[in-house]
Amino acid sequence: MSSQTNAVATRDEATHEMQTAAQAGVLTPMEMLGRALEAGMSVEVLDKLMALQERYEANLGRKAFDNAIASAKAEIDPVKKNRKVSYEKTEYWHEDLAEIARTVDPVLSRFGLSYRFRTETGQGVITVACVLSHRDGYSEETSLSSAPDASGKKNSIQAIGSAITYLQRYTLKAALGLSASTDDDGAGADAANPDRATITVEDATALETAITDAHADRDALLTYFKIDSLLSLTVKDLGTARKMLAAKAKQNAAAKAAAEAEANEESE
Repeated sequence: MSSQTNAVATRDEATHEMQTAAQAGVLTPMEMLGRALEAGMSVEVLDKLMALQERYEANLGRKAFDNAIASAKAEIDPVKKNRKVSYEKTEYWHEDLAEIARTVDPVLSRFGLSYRFRTETGQGVITVACVLSHRDGYSEETSLSSAPDASGKKNSIQAIGSAITYLQRYTLKAALGLSASTDDDGAGADAANPDRATITVEDATALETAITDAHADRDALLTYFKIDSLLSLTVKDLGTARKMLAAKAKQNAAAKAAAEAEANEESE
């Protein structure tokens, strides 16, 4: 038998051995890759094994992340609402970012979790992404967008800073799956009363977009529904909020059309 034939036979035997071991759950993809290198497998086989190893590690990372999140959420205490906002006809209590961090950071750290924020701006819209990561390398992102918060006679820089802080608070709460109303009484009442179930992050993002498009007053909307953020809006009130914003957009469009028509008449 030629040396080439022997080499082919050896590779075939190695392939069969790896397949059998993999099916039995004996070998990890990395161990299979080592066996393949020893047996002189082709580059194509090595590439497939490398890809398999990457998927294997990603799957392990995701499982570790999910387990850590579940364990952390079981230990995170309700976040206290420690700040009172009061101006004009608006008045409510909310938890600031420092209070959320004080509550969640020790627990997240204990389970190998951390978070950071990424901010983007463009066309009058601010987007904040909360990146929640596990020490094994897996991470997930939660994003929200809004226009600058010009309420309360803020200047342009204050309006941007206020919106960023607002979005950081709520992307972090959404990423961790914390209740939008996290005081003790609210948590129990929400569980007992389905009418108080709050909207999803996707619904809140859509409302933020609708507010921006309609040039609506977010604070007026929050005051109307007696909430401190869009994520606190109940599913029951979501339809009403959408209708209000649609009406505002229609009103703006009609006013714009009337102004354009008047301008055309004056130019003739």
